[in-house]
Amino acid sequence: MTRKQRRFILIATCLGILSFALGLILYAVNDSIAFFYSPTKVSELNIEPGTRFRLGGLVQEGSVKRGDNAHVQFVVTDTNQTITVNYKGILPDLFREGQGVVTEGRLSHEGIFVAVSVLSKHDENYVPREVVDALKEQGVWKGGGQKPGSDKGNANDY
Repeated sequence: MTRKQRRFILIATCLGILSFALGLILYAVNDSIAFFYSPTKVSELNIEPGTRFRLGGLVQEGSVKRGDNAHVQFVVTDTNQTITVNYKGILPDLFREGQGVVTEGRLSHEGIFVAVSVLSKHDENYVPREVVDALKEQGVWKGGGQKPGSDKGNANDY
């Protein structure tokens, strides 16, 4: 085997190993990506059950039902569509009806969103930027003089 052939085999082996490592990294990252959708987008896109994503909107008035062992059920709306959310855990202290919320989880086969985390903001005037954008897209945003998605606190308060 000549020196040129050995070099070619070494380079080809290194490229194969790098390609395999890159494939593993992309596969791992794909499982951790969570896209944000409003209830209307979820119904438009016909998202497959079991797909992980973030659901954002407003907690519908009168929809919060607390059960045993920290089970909570509530409805997230963008004033056009609604999705029922089931969550087991402690809700943020400022979680309220009528407030903006972002939940992360998966859609069940029954069409119920099973959340693994619920995020809310400390400022009662705050609505997440994605929720504002979704409400504006539907023409129902009624924000006052507040700049959408702005807050007075730390940007890392989620």
